[in-house]
Amino acid sequence: MNQRKTRTTRAAGKSRSKTEAKPATGKSQSRSTTAAVSAVRAADPFFERERLNYDEPLPSREYILQALTEQGVPVSDGKLEQLLEIAPNEREMFARRLSAMEREGEIMRNRRNAICVVEKLDLIRGRVQGHPDGFGFLIRDEDGPDMFLGPKEMHKVLHGDRVMVRQSGTDRRGRPEAKIVEVLEHAHQRLVGRLYAEHGILFVVAEDKRISQDLLVPQPEVGNAKPGQVVMVEVIAQPTKHGQPVARVIEVLGNYADPGMEIEIALRKHDLPHEFSEEVERLSEALPEGVTAADRRGRVDLRDLPLVTIDGETARDFDDAVFCETRAGGGFRLVVAIADVSHYVNPGDGLDREALLRGNSVYFPRRVIPMLPERLSNGLCSINPEVERLCMACDMKVDAHGEVESYQFSSAVMRSHARLTYTQVAEMLADTRGAAAQRYRELLPNIENLYRLYGLLAKSRARRGAIDFETIETQMIFNDQGKIERIIQVKRNDAHRLIEECMLAANVCASDFLHQNHHPMLYRIHEGPTPEKLVALRDFLKGFGFSLDGGDEPHAKDYAKLLARIKDRPDAQLLQTVMLRSLRQAVYSPDNVGHFGLAYESYTHFTSPIRRYPDLLVHRAIKAVLAKKRYEPGNWHDLGARCSMTERRADDATRDVEAWLKCYYMQDKIGESFEGSISGVTAFGVFVALDGVYVEGLVHVSDLGNDYFHFDAGKHHLMGERGHERYRLGDRMRVKVARVDLGTSKIDFVLDTESAGTAPIKPIQKK
Repeated sequence: MNQRKTRTTRAAGKSRSKTEAKPATGKSQSRSTTAAVSAVRAADPFFERERLNYDEPLPSREYILQALTEQGVPVSDGKLEQLLEIAPNEREMFARRLSAMEREGEIMRNRRNAICVVEKLDLIRGRVQGHPDGFGFLIRDEDGPDMFLGPKEMHKVLHGDRVMVRQSGTDRRGRPEAKIVEVLEHAHQRLVGRLYAEHGILFVVAEDKRISQDLLVPQPEVGNAKPGQVVMVEVIAQPTKHGQPVARVIEVLGNYADPGMEIEIALRKHDLPHEFSEEVERLSEALPEGVTAADRRGRVDLRDLPLVTIDGETARDFDDAVFCETRAGGGFRLVVAIADVSHYVNPGDGLDREALLRGNSVYFPRRVIPMLPERLSNGLCSINPEVERLCMACDMKVDAHGEVESYQFSSAVMRSHARLTYTQVAEMLADTRGAAAQRYRELLPNIENLYRLYGLLAKSRARRGAIDFETIETQMIFNDQGKIERIIQVKRNDAHRLIEECMLAANVCASDFLHQNHHPMLYRIHEGPTPEKLVALRDFLKGFGFSLDGGDEPHAKDYAKLLARIKDRPDAQLLQTVMLRSLRQAVYSPDNVGHFGLAYESYTHFTSPIRRYPDLLVHRAIKAVLAKKRYEPGNWHDLGARCSMTERRADDATRDVEAWLKCYYMQDKIGESFEGSISGVTAFGVFVALDGVYVEGLVHVSDLGNDYFHFDAGKHHLMGERGHERYRLGDRMRVKVARVDLGTSKIDFVLDTESAGTAPIKPIQKK
């Protein structure tokens, strides 16, 4: 309880509504700051802070809460004004402060309109997380278990709303259950969905299935939209205890199966900015066509250095170029040149604000939503061949063991000598006399040096103990009509790994440079497993006769060692998947806790400022250190949280689009039989990833057999109660496509029991 009170007080002290009081101008002082302050107002422990911030200082939020708490009962407005000696001319501003405190869940009013301290009411604040089946959960602001919200409670709110609740008991599973007392903040003003008509009533079903309520659309508010179309609506009445939400159509996107509609829906569902403002377009148009004489001034000249870009065949924005040569005393010199976006995007300008808003570029199949306008992302800041470009260069000396001895950062001007692809580089390395090698014979020594350096860096990586999970990457191949023709696996070759190691080396140097110079930055941090996940992982491994070294705080090297032991086993994929799921998600933070997966004590992102805002921040910080200055973009913690959020948002949006496209691809395959592996196990069934098709679907628990199946989360399996049939993560199965639902982007499978040698493919295991 003490911890919660402290955090509430801190938040109350920092947060101020723009309408609470007039900020101090420094030119004049009010009566309350020049005259003697009453004993009551002087007792405010934060009076000086308020006096410095406002011309007419009001009682601080902390002091208001203290006064209410000391009364021990709900207090009327008049009584509170009397207690705090609020003058008549202060009442309006004081009411605004109370409203702000009410919005943020610090106080609330009871049925008699008296003011109550929320903490005294044993109320809990949090955000609503909806479920497609109509129930939901409260994710608390403070630590504590999630609370179940039944369908009746969810009728009052939409997914994402912030609310205050009171615990009302426990549900049948023993989870704390809550009743909503007050809605603090509505999350949705606009939504994307499909318009339907039933019995003359128009309503919209939201594309976000966590919003299970239909939104009513009055006839005058439907505009030109037709039932069945995808529309954007504005919520004009939020849900209440007695009424459904009401909306008006503000945009008609088109028909559900129109080409590209899945992306249009994802953009709006996940609130992804996708249109540049007139200000941004104007700023980008004002940029020069190329590098000017003024731009070159004071920069290192790398134009004669044979730097090259190495990317995929379909890449359009080129962040990085590389060069490598041998050193006389042994080892290599590696130069990684990164597009100097910070030269054109200035802190706080329209381009910068838009880049922060987007956070990163979003890569959909067949379409990219760039972080920066095309004039920059594909033009001035793209390292295209045979043109001058501004860059930030990291010039590294690497010893014969693959360790970076020293490095130097500089602002430079460069010229890429070739735009190479991973396929071309792999061909050059495989056959140094082949067509690709002959075409770029002047660059071949550079490529061969890069490859030899890669070998050293890879050995250093292994010594360091970095984790190297084997994952399958896929690519969708589209026909002329924009529909998926097939899905193929992307094969990684040594050219991919070569560039990856060069980028890792530059990122580590950037992190070390700023760390050594005591300049704050956004680290790319990746924490190890939580104690709970570590216990669960070890219990699972024990069933296979394996153990994970490292005690309570295992190192990445312990994971890598175990992966090496299991890589040739037939159940290697199962064990690797469980190990991977035990780790936490990587995020951006100014607090350096290292990168567990890569086994780095300090790591940041430096190499992709065209498409990632954190990299742009790191470039600015490096430039500031080089200029013996300090870069202060604002609160680094807030920036880290923002960039982590936009990254997750982009991942969620691309996952939605890919799931819809895969459903569309599987529509004409209903009834067909496929082999696959169980990729996920839940209480309601198993997910199966199909071989060669790279599509995933669900076999519902009711389709697994005539038995009662029980889910064991620790062992990642479903076990039949009577027949002891077991379905475990990684098991092989043969299934048929039973249903494809474009509306929910779900594919249902059933066991194929008709074909010869049918499901499950591996023998049923007994207890």
